[in-house]
Amino acid sequence: MVTHARPAKPPRLTADEFDVLYRRLLSRAAWASGDRGALDALTPARVLAAAREVRTGRTVTLAAPVETLPGPDNPEPARHRMSGQPEEDVPGGLHFARDSFAMNVHGDADSHIDALCHVIYDGTLHGGVAASSVTADGATTLSIEAARDGIVGRGVLLDIPRLRGVRWLEPGDHVTADDLTAAETAQRVRVTEGDLLFVRVGHRRRRAELGAWHAADARAGLHPSALEFLADRRVAVLGGDGNNDTAPSSTEGVDFPVHVLAIHAMGLHLLDYLQFEDLAPLCAAEGRWSFLCVIAPLRLPDATGSPVNPIAVL
Repeated sequence: MVTHARPAKPPRLTADEFDVLYRRLLSRAAWASGDRGALDALTPARVLAAAREVRTGRTVTLAAPVETLPGPDNPEPARHRMSGQPEEDVPGGLHFARDSFAMNVHGDADSHIDALCHVIYDGTLHGGVAASSVTADGATTLSIEAARDGIVGRGVLLDIPRLRGVRWLEPGDHVTADDLTAAETAQRVRVTEGDLLFVRVGHRRRRAELGAWHAADARAGLHPSALEFLADRRVAVLGGDGNNDTAPSSTEGVDFPVHVLAIHAMGLHLLDYLQFEDLAPLCAAEGRWSFLCVIAPLRLPDATGSPVNPIAVL
């Protein structure tokens, strides 16, 4: 049943309008201006409070399987090579099966987390750090190492296709701040300071049922103005089952406005291309949309991101 009609298409932003929005969010994010950005909101007290979200002890992955075959949205798939597989006739004694992986972390298929050094905008990183701090050998600051102790907090899933009574949002569609507020009301949950906010647009379900497409050119995501909602609630992390940004971009001259606003202005680590198709039905069945969430990026001290497997604990 449709509980919230599809809103009128939000307006495109001119370069000047985006600049005003960027500066407004930057001024409101002074609380997230350190090397860890908004992760500083995950205080021990909030982690303890998040632990009380556990009711059944059931664990659910929010990651999609790593893709090793090329596709329209994945021209550079992860490479998995067996390096020590047994031969047909295995001699006696001890042997080890071994393998190695290589991965384009920031592709359009695999689940990953973006570090605060990922976005360079007007010559700087988050917090005004010089772009030159990202070198050919890696990032010297604001790398994914900032999350080395893990990201643990209260996760909240807002399911926008469920809100609108559709299977998924079509590529090019936008999630607005009004959508996020309406989803809170419909799901009887409220996003609060320090939460890990996950927004479902149905990207993974559409991909599974219709096949992969060139997501770099067309995908559903948040409208830049929706970041006002995140600033109001002071969330610690934003994650989506798409790229979080809509394509084509709604902003003149900026292809990834949500990435710029979230990472560069607000200090939010972004999680892209997650999957919520296991979690959403459980949340609906239990009638609750908040949970303990544990995210453990790889310790890659100089990296701009990491493959990731967030775990929801219900």
